[in-house]
Amino acid sequence: MGSTFERQERRAAVIPSRSPTSTPCLLRQSPDARIPACTMAYPAGLLAVMLMVATEASVGHNNSSSFCSESKECLLFDLVCRTADYEVRHYDPVKWVSTDAEAYFMGVGAAMAFRRLFKYISGANEDGVKMDMTAPVLVKIPEDRKMWEPAIYTLSFLLPSEYQDNPPNPTNEKLYFTDMPDMKVYVRSYGGWMLSLTSKLHSHILIRALDRAHAPYNTSFHYSLSYDSPMKLLNRHNEVWYVAEGEPVCTVPQNPPTGSPKPQL
Repeated sequence: MGSTFERQERRAAVIPSRSPTSTPCLLRQSPDARIPACTMAYPAGLLAVMLMVATEASVGHNNSSSFCSESKECLLFDLVCRTADYEVRHYDPVKWVSTDAEAYFMGVGAAMAFRRLFKYISGANEDGVKMDMTAPVLVKIPEDRKMWEPAIYTLSFLLPSEYQDNPPNPTNEKLYFTDMPDMKVYVRSYGGWMLSLTSKLHSHILIRALDRAHAPYNTSFHYSLSYDSPMKLLNRHNEVWYVAEGEPVCTVPQNPPTGSPKPQL
């Protein structure tokens, strides 16, 4: 799914070589290899343009064929790898506007927090600026909560690219800005609605897959994300993220053979 995003398509674009008989050069998608493999074949001016494309902002225009299709701007990423159970993605640093809500269930907390954030992008800020809705909406969920205690859920809206560097200050003191660092995440995608039960179910499925793969990840919290407005009924897209620690694991171990081995003849 990650290949549908605009930045990924640009990075995977084939750039013709200067020689009409030479092989085209493919830009690498790996975030650790932002310079093309055949960089030396290009003049300095073209190389500078290529580097500018590779290091641009983490928020950009969506692609109509992607699962982020309702918003003008979406969170961009690099697809590191994909297994049968999860994706590994790389995200550049990016700024969000956030607020906290205490509740027993994620859905209740997210509904309270959503209203505050929506007022902010609708003009409830010091500059009176109205902003377009972006995607995804992100919820940070603590892992160490007890069933009989409420949890603190942090809901965040992605700031549009125009306001990434200098967003207007909120008028509601419960809102604040979050600078998400450069990171790699393990991702599980699912359809339907991002409810408390479905989010918990898919987070557990992803945990089991990561544990089978012996993949190190942050166990203190995870993210739940929704890309669609409540008006969209079909082909909805949601995700669960766990932040990778160290080098991400991109291979899933094979199950050992079952049954008794055949005797050697």
